[in-house]
Amino acid sequence: MTRPIDRRHALGLIAAAAPALAGTARAQVDYPNRPVTVIVPQAAGGANDIIGRILAEKLSEVMGQRFVVENRAGAGGNLGSQAAARSTPDGYTLLVTISASQAINPALYARTGFDPVKDFAPVSLLGTVPNVLLVHPGFEARSVADLIRMAKEKPGFYHYASAGNGTLNHLVGEMLKSRAGIDLKHIPYRGIAPALTDVIAGHVPITFANLPAAISQIQAGTVRALGVSTLKRNSFVPQVPTIAETVPGFDAELWIALYAVAGTPQPIVDRLVAATHRALADEQVKAKFAQQGAEVVTSTPAELAARLDADLKVWAEIVKTSGAKIE
Repeated sequence: MTRPIDRRHALGLIAAAAPALAGTARAQVDYPNRPVTVIVPQAAGGANDIIGRILAEKLSEVMGQRFVVENRAGAGGNLGSQAAARSTPDGYTLLVTISASQAINPALYARTGFDPVKDFAPVSLLGTVPNVLLVHPGFEARSVADLIRMAKEKPGFYHYASAGNGTLNHLVGEMLKSRAGIDLKHIPYRGIAPALTDVIAGHVPITFANLPAAISQIQAGTVRALGVSTLKRNSFVPQVPTIAETVPGFDAELWIALYAVAGTPQPIVDRLVAATHRALADEQVKAKFAQQGAEVVTSTPAELAARLDADLKVWAEIVKTSGAKIE
């Protein structure tokens, strides 16, 4: 039979625990009191890396402690995300990642090594980057509506290039096929640069690329932009209509978000949310994002969680339809 704990003994247990509890509370209030590692699961120089570095620099200023970006590229973002997921949940390891890794990889890869929902604590959306539907300047289609009409008249006749099987620009193409009821043939390349090169040369008429990768070619006139994949027009290329203006509800933007490790104390998450929103409200930060073709977008943790949940469902359907799979 279990012996009841008397009042004196209970008070003794509380007194013994008090210093530890006070120490934990102080650690949370004092956060951050040492440098914070921000894992970016893509290579240096890409849009996500640049956005992560802009944020880290501003958070260092706002929170009075160094935020240091660490690139851990590989397996489409899985390796870096794994590393973050396995870190101590104390707020000193964060993840700046993209929707392609967080929302598409779970459907695309047989094993990712992380759970996008259970392993992370959402902090905030940081920004969005549109994908752009591009065609060779001499291609007959002058609009998304033209392209859809032409594809319906000649099913399977027109080809589109992508950065490779299972990449976001491949799956954006599959989404357009599904939502518009058309048949385009997919040609995978080893990266967006060679895909764009062949569209510019006229070997393939169509491709999808994120705006940072395509903006210089759009401005030079070597490709023509028919539509952006976001629900709203992008302020960097406001003359380019959205695909959704022709295909209602079409939304295939790349989003970038900040996560902590699951189990991070709520007071630390709250401090990160407030600091991130303050950092992203800075006009210079907004201008730096715009230089990458990105627009600042913030959210509450609950809104980011809802966005991820919705996108996991959308992309699982698109991946299944496309037949794309990576072992």
